[in-house]
Amino acid sequence: MVFISNHIRAVFEDLSNDLKVKKGLEFLKADNDRTTTDQIELTEISAPTFYEDARGQRYAEKLKELGLQQIETDEAGNVFGLRSGTGNGPKLVICAHLDTVFPAETDVKAAVKDGKVYAPGISDDGRGLAAVLTLTRALQNVEIETEGDLLIGATVGEEGLGDLYGVKALFQNRNDIDGFISIEPGTPDRVVYQGVGSRRYEVTFTGPGGHSFGSFGTASAIHALGRAIHHISSIQLPKEPKTTFNVGVINGGTSVNTIAQNASMLVDIRSVAQEELAKLEQVILGYIQQAADEENAHWTQDAISVQCKLVGDRPAGTQPEDSLIVQASLASAESLGYQPELDQPSSTDSNVPINLGIPAVTLGGGGDSGGAHTLEEYFDPTDAYVGPQTILLAVLALAGVKGVCEPLLKKKNLKV
Repeated sequence: MVFISNHIRAVFEDLSNDLKVKKGLEFLKADNDRTTTDQIELTEISAPTFYEDARGQRYAEKLKELGLQQIETDEAGNVFGLRSGTGNGPKLVICAHLDTVFPAETDVKAAVKDGKVYAPGISDDGRGLAAVLTLTRALQNVEIETEGDLLIGATVGEEGLGDLYGVKALFQNRNDIDGFISIEPGTPDRVVYQGVGSRRYEVTFTGPGGHSFGSFGTASAIHALGRAIHHISSIQLPKEPKTTFNVGVINGGTSVNTIAQNASMLVDIRSVAQEELAKLEQVILGYIQQAADEENAHWTQDAISVQCKLVGDRPAGTQPEDSLIVQASLASAESLGYQPELDQPSSTDSNVPINLGIPAVTLGGGGDSGGAHTLEEYFDPTDAYVGPQTILLAVLALAGVKGVCEPLLKKKNLKV
């Protein structure tokens, strides 16, 4: 059972009875086809991680067309505009991510078949980007006046080795953000409120190599790698908080009759708890060095060396299930007739603010989707508007609406 206080439910009852809010929900339903059109247009602009410029430029144009102020593209490539509130509330971020997992040469032209839209990236995160736009249109169209400011836009570098560099830059450059909502593909009844952190390493063992027969007795980089994998795979971990490891890729060697000079592997370490993540990282790094030492000791030589290069760093984060932003997200779905659930921890842009102690959630943009991160990715826009409807109510409850409800988010007392 999810926890929603009577106070939170009362806030959503007030919102649901407000005429402008009702019009906003109706607008989102009527705007469903236009939202799908936006989704297709943006998806068809190639945007691999680190190369989101063209899509970001078009997104900035769309935010300007919607009447947002202070539209900026920062040094990282994040695109944001401001919708000012009354000045009596917090600052809430609403965003999706611009990048996709697909390389630049991928054919991202959309095809519609049996009511579904097929294109790489159409759901992740084409849906999120389009949802941000329809939310903004609704707010502007019905002229809802929020107490808090809304910072609306899109980030870069969310996928893969992008390592959340866009949202990291956002929080490095600002200290006035009080809450954060990231929109990803998904249904409106599920709320992601925990961030799975990760540390990723490229590990390379190096040795002299030689002929498998003539140089037998020479320490092998591959044998050292095998020792390391053996040690890592034997690690026992607690069930809670969930913490994991994986050796996902291995490379090395020259031929069957060659003692390997080089061998490498990619190691993924994950946890929802930053402390457990750091603890497991040190254990694994220790085993890697131990493997090199053991290979050298076995052949009584000092031939093998090892280098560990950090290639991924995503912070972990948790927050209470009964925190105001989590309750507001659950109550918004409940108010529209859904049975809300707390979703499994995930790795999204929300990781960064949660890790910093800033209230944050990742919410579903609505619609049915499948095949994420594959060339067969699809999106079904049937009744997809319920996602933005749910997010709109959550935004209004958190930011507050003049004459209707006070903001649930607390505004920081910034030091001058």
